[in-house]
Amino acid sequence: MSNWRIRLREHITNGISRSVSLSSTSIGERFGKDSTQVTTAITLTLLLRPVGALVGGILSDMYNRKWVLATIMVVVGALSLATGYCDTFSAFLGVRALFGVFMGGVWGPAASLSLENLPREARGLFSGIFQQGYACGYLVASCVNLGLVPSVSLSGGANYRALFFLGAGLSWLAAAIQAAVPVSRVHNSKSKSNSETKTKSKLFQHLCTILRTYYPNILLAIWLMILFAFFSHASQDLLLTMYVQSKCFSNFRATQLVIVANTGSVVGGVVGGIMSQKLGRRLTVVVCSCIAGAFIPLWVVPSSFNGVAAGGFFVQIGVQSAWAVVPIYMNELSPPNVRALFGGLAYNLGLMVASGSSQIESRAGETRMIETCGRVHEDYATVSGIFVGIIAALLIITALLAWENKGRDLNGGGHDDGQAERYVVDKVDAVDGQMTPKSSGSGVKTKVGDPEEN
Repeated sequence: MSNWRIRLREHITNGISRSVSLSSTSIGERFGKDSTQVTTAITLTLLLRPVGALVGGILSDMYNRKWVLATIMVVVGALSLATGYCDTFSAFLGVRALFGVFMGGVWGPAASLSLENLPREARGLFSGIFQQGYACGYLVASCVNLGLVPSVSLSGGANYRALFFLGAGLSWLAAAIQAAVPVSRVHNSKSKSNSETKTKSKLFQHLCTILRTYYPNILLAIWLMILFAFFSHASQDLLLTMYVQSKCFSNFRATQLVIVANTGSVVGGVVGGIMSQKLGRRLTVVVCSCIAGAFIPLWVVPSSFNGVAAGGFFVQIGVQSAWAVVPIYMNELSPPNVRALFGGLAYNLGLMVASGSSQIESRAGETRMIETCGRVHEDYATVSGIFVGIIAALLIITALLAWENKGRDLNGGGHDDGQAERYVVDKVDAVDGQMTPKSSGSGVKTKVGDPEEN
């Protein structure tokens, strides 16, 4: 369980990485940029995350995940600290781009290590709790933005830098604890197996064989993560800006609303995780997406604090309860022995495709004006509501048509992983001319992407 707590702490740090979203207005004032230009930093971060996911996933699956993760968290902390000391907008964008590369290497290894040691009946709940480490980080950052940022005095009036300094400290804390805790028994056995495979064949051939064998699962995972990434970013990226400009709340009151919404996220993660263990991964996504869609009007129409707070709370319950299934769903869809690479790359490719979400919303909001509080403002609320509704509908359709492997053995010892692994290794060996593929009647090679209930 100590390993699991570390993975959660690393994901909380991931949530705190959303500091740019929380402080977009202050950053814009600091560098003389508008909201759309500031969101370029978010876009760059997301665009480059698959690079880190690819490198970090391969290194974590082939070698020692413990030290790979610890190293990544040290660098993430350094880049978070450097963000606070950027004096030009170009330097700010450059540091955030590098930050995105290294953040991309965190999710896959952390998610696989968190869940592969757990009993099957606990996977759904802990998947939801793990994923909401992200929401917890965002919640912590929101509280700091509300309480600490206005009270500190930093040079140049750039008090928002306190958020990035906090992110640096928590990243280094996670790295230190990561380095002190031993790697799980399951990963120790897997890394030895992967090292043996590495000596028999070239890494590229091994990955190509996995791609040919598991392409239905790979395509499904990437498409799902694209939709999930748009789901969360459409409902969160411009949340503070929406409350300030479209609803006319002060920055203080708007941050309070963000805290309420993220409290809903945390609650949703637990609820969604429990639901997925009872209803299955796909049906949970369907139900929770319906919940998010149903509360969109309450989120975007009211102008009162209580009305907007209630709408944001329940929309985030729906969004994040659907997200609760993502870590375990990706692990159960993954080919054996490449779970960090598979989950991390699918997750971050989805984020990359959705990287323009905040800019799309920002531009769309600027083209739709609304008069509130005696002034004309961008209508970010309506745009965000429409965007979230469209993505919720696409998620419902995809989940109904998809498949799942709920209860699959993640230890590499079950009949599904064992057969699949033998087939992949035999195919790779055949490419190298070391042996001929075994002709087992398992049928795994033709039905890897089919539904599999264990």
